[in-house]
Amino acid sequence: MLEIRDIAKTFGAPRRSLFEHVSLSLGPGDYVAIVGESGVGKSTLLNLIAGLDTPDSGSIALDGIELQALDDRERTLLRRRRMGFVFQAFHLLPHLRVGANAALPLALNQRLDRDADERVQQLLAAVGLADRASSWPRELSGGEMQRVALARALVHRPALVLADEPTGNLDPDTAASVLELLRTQIKRDRAAGILVTHSAAAAVTADRIYELTRSGLHATSR
Repeated sequence: MLEIRDIAKTFGAPRRSLFEHVSLSLGPGDYVAIVGESGVGKSTLLNLIAGLDTPDSGSIALDGIELQALDDRERTLLRRRRMGFVFQAFHLLPHLRVGANAALPLALNQRLDRDADERVQQLLAAVGLADRASSWPRELSGGEMQRVALARALVHRPALVLADEPTGNLDPDTAASVLELLRTQIKRDRAAGILVTHSAAAAVTADRIYELTRSGLHATSR
């Protein structure tokens, strides 16, 4: 499903190596955590996987499609259709109600129909917000907004779910709930999932843990 082969990324002027020799293979239902020191490039790696940036060398393919072979529009469409994102900062649209925020990927993919309405309600129920579809984001707590963001990331059944520090602003109980929901939905939809986190408690909810260093990804023990 996801194949990352020996990618490298440099930054700055003069150019300096951020990381190199990064490889990872994920199939349906695989859920991994990536940890590492601050500044090592964890979020940069997610941006490369999402096609928001390009590696200096190596290749990234989703469902056999090489991201580097696509132009900007094609990468945008691939992200929209095949990827879901959960961020620490939620990124809910304040002018849309909760239901519309959760349905946004379906709207962008022109899939708003009766089945879409049912899928939105199903996901909002799964995250414990079935009765908040008509609420505004400003009426929600931080934990509730993150659960809406999780529903939005999963509503279109993406092949790949990317979560960047999704529990950084949450209390421990809410964080545990969000992580459990993330794992459950990835497994249920047979997606591949990558969790980037600095939290050891979050990392152990994944199937495998990798540490990102300048020399690549290295499997770690729990």
